[in-house]
Amino acid sequence: MIFEQIAIGGCQSYIVGCEETCVAALIDPEIRAIDRYQAIAARDGLRIRYVIDTHTHADHFSAAHELGESLNIPIVMHRDSPAPFADLRLQDGDMLMVGNLRLQAIHTPGHTRDSMCLLAGDRLFTGDTLLIGATGRTDLPSGDPDALYDSLFGGILRLDPQLKIFPAHDYKQQGSSTIAEELANNPRLQKRDRSEFVDMMEHLNLSMPTHLTEALRTNMTGGKSVAQVLAQAAAKIPFISLAELAARLERGENDLVVLDVREKEAFDAGHLPGARHMPRGQLELRVDDELPDPMTRIVTVCEFGKISTLAAATLRDLGFLRTSALDGGMKAWREEGFPISSP
Repeated sequence: MIFEQIAIGGCQSYIVGCEETCVAALIDPEIRAIDRYQAIAARDGLRIRYVIDTHTHADHFSAAHELGESLNIPIVMHRDSPAPFADLRLQDGDMLMVGNLRLQAIHTPGHTRDSMCLLAGDRLFTGDTLLIGATGRTDLPSGDPDALYDSLFGGILRLDPQLKIFPAHDYKQQGSSTIAEELANNPRLQKRDRSEFVDMMEHLNLSMPTHLTEALRTNMTGGKSVAQVLAQAAAKIPFISLAELAARLERGENDLVVLDVREKEAFDAGHLPGARHMPRGQLELRVDDELPDPMTRIVTVCEFGKISTLAAATLRDLGFLRTSALDGGMKAWREEGFPISSP
């Protein structure tokens, strides 16, 4: 079996495949590791045939939608997944053929309604159903401690005790465990009475995941995260450094328009010498009147360099092809001690 475990923070992704055919599946991909997955596949001569999410993630951003579209491969989730972009929906017991490797879906609701584990040979990919030394929480949307009890004690914990488990999260950097080890050492699995287990799960008092709303929005609908929108905008434009822009302003280059896209209050508090003001929210409505020459060289500026990146990408889409954004924004400009004007 081809096997590669990829850690991104506490998140774990897996590439599994068939050595004979060099066909592989990617399990629980994380958005920050897209280039890494593709580099691994290229390095090992693999063709990724399926991209799989074991459940709807609420604590990080899945790369399944983006990879499915870019690689033109099926996005695989459980039948109960709310994601409209899932191409192939598995039911309990369904198998995926990955070359000569078989991946069998086991429906394990509890952490979420659409949670599933994937059995491949001597390995069980448990998503967030069973973690190393813990279990998936049940206090997020569609979580159910009763269902998790059944999925664990009536389901996967009855499989071969020597099965290696590989979860979607590993905050202890242990990498893997076995069912036997978890039955013996996992504190949550010592509550084997249903009522005690449910009571424990209902009183864990865990903090909510960072970006909960945004992660659910993107993973459930196929929408984009703010970071994705910014990254895609940044890929479409060039940037100009603080020192380069300062030197050009000092030389008095008259073919350069510095366009401050912050709100008026921020602009009035201090801006680059000679900058023109056009709030990002008014850009599309005003730009043709105020910048009639599409060949004008424009540098967009905001406080941190994010809104100006979006503004520069918009201007390029509108045909202002000599637009760039200031790297670092006004905050970095002030910290470097470059000149500032105010009314």
